[in-house]
Parts: sequence; structure tokens; C-alpha cells
Amino acid sequence: MRHLLSPLDLTVEEIEKLLDLASDIEKNPDKYKDTCRGKKIATLFYEPSTRTRLSFETAMLNLGGNVIGFADANSSSASKGESVADTIRLVSCYADICAMRHPKEGAPLVASLHSGIPVINAGDGGHQHPTQTLTDMMTIRSLKGRLNNLTIGLCGDLKFGRTVHSLINSLVRYTGIRFVLISPPELRLPDYIKEEVLLANNTPFSEVASLDEAIRELDILYMTRVQKERFFNEEDYIRLKDCYVLDKEKMAMAKDDMLVLHPLPRVNEISVEVDDDPRAVYFKQVQYGVYVRMALILTLLNITV
Repeated sequence: MRHLLSPLDLTVEEIEKLLDLASDIEKNPDKYKDTCRGKKIATLFYEPSTRTRLSFETAMLNLGGNVIGFADANSSSASKGESVADTIRLVSCYADICAMRHPKEGAPLVASLHSGIPVINAGDGGHQHPTQTLTDMMTIRSLKGRLNNLTIGLCGDLKFGRTVHSLINSLVRYTGIRFVLISPPELRLPDYIKEEVLLANNTPFSEVASLDEAIRELDILYMTRVQKERFFNEEDYIRLKDCYVLDKEKMAMAKDDMLVLHPLPRVNEISVEVDDDPRAVYFKQVQYGVYVRMALILTLLNITV
């Protein structure tokens, strides 16, 4: 039995195989529609989510399976003080696989140590978000045709952004990757990621405060929102929340084939006027996320077609 807690739980070869499967699901959905008949996924979401939870549920329904779970910790026995370990023990009696989102870093790891079923980390605090990373990688590979030789701008909340942390961890394993880290000083990428991931893998990167300064050289621009829920006081959030706004004027400076990704939800960091630009692919990302999670469910349940 395998779990997915971090993108590094999968080798590069396993990621390529998973993305190949996701691409086949995209092209041949009918081939997979009954592959999980009789199987159940438990979606255990201890903090709010729209895309990730619905994406997992849609993925299992598309495979012919069923869904159980909760979308709010207050509607579960966690509100009565039940531990993650006890919750996963009982869920293992009901379901075949589990997707867990939790505000505390490491909670899915704790669950995996007590689980009788595969556990998928659907986001833990500001730590990791591996299925979003797989979605990002499928989006880039499908639309760019490669996952190497890319200059990738990561913009916004790089301190608390678990999607950013996961993506960096995964892409440093590919050749020719360079990162441009675009953030205010207060939201810079944590030093431990710079030291233990970027520098340790000899991956070139630069840190800048200006999106205008960086956008011209980028193949990928990965926008993130400033996350109110990660701040300890509202004053800091209000001061930083509008530090970057991508609009038509900035898009005019970018390469004709640059792609704009965003893990969503957005607040106002991407103007709605950008939505009609063919380079804006953040809604396509959502659809790719369903295919990736379908492929992951099949892989962890050892179901082949």
C-alpha cells in the first residue's frame, strides 16, 4: 500500500507514467468510466476547499466509484476532539482510499501511519499540495510539450504558498529549470527551501520584487493569492494583499507563448480582463486536475485498464 504525502513520494519516471495515464484518460474517458465500480473515496477536509474536494469527488464518480466524507471539520467528530489517528482508523473501515486536507502541517503523514487504506495529502497547512503540483505539471507538459528547459516565475505568497513549495520540489528534478521568485520581502520563499532544495540541486534562481521587471523573460508565470488565513494579523494581510495584480498592460510585456497558471481561488491578483487571453490557462488547470486525480486513484488502488 502506498500513500501520496509529497511530490517526492513519486520518482520522475512514476510521475511521467502517471501523467501519461492522465492524458489517456483525457483522450479516452469511456475506457475508464467503470474501473472503480464498488470502490469508495473518503474526502476528509478539515479546512475549506472548492476545487480540490470537488475534483477528487468528480474523479471518483467519473471512474464509477462513490464518495463519502466531510467538507468541514465542524461537521465531523474532530469538533468533539477526535484525533486524526482515530478518524482514519474508522474511515479505513468504510472507504478504499482517502484524500485529506488539514490546516496542520504533517496531519496527513500522521493519518498514513494509522491507516488501512492509501492516504492522499490534499494540502497540509503551508507545507505541501502534491496533487495540485501534479495538476500543474500536466498543464505545463500538455500545453508546452515539456517539463524541462523552462524559466518559471513564481509570484505572490511564496512564504506560505504550499503549491509553490510542492512545485519547486518537483521541478528541480528536471534539467534546464530556472526560477524567478517574485514577492515582497515579507513573503519571500523560506530560506530552508532555497538552501535544501534550490541550492542543493544547483537550480538557478533569482529573487525580485517587481513583476514588471521579470515578466518579459518567463515561459511560465505561476500566480498565487496572498492567503488571509495564513496571517496572524489583518493589518499585514491588508498591506500585502494587492502587491501584485496581473492585467492586460503587464501581459502585453510577456512572451506570446508564456502561460499563466494559478492554483485558485484568485481574489484580485489576476484581473478578469486577462481571462480571455489564450495564455491564461488557470481554468484549463482545473480540468487537468480531474484527469490527474483519476490517474492517481487508479495508481494507488493498483487498478489497470
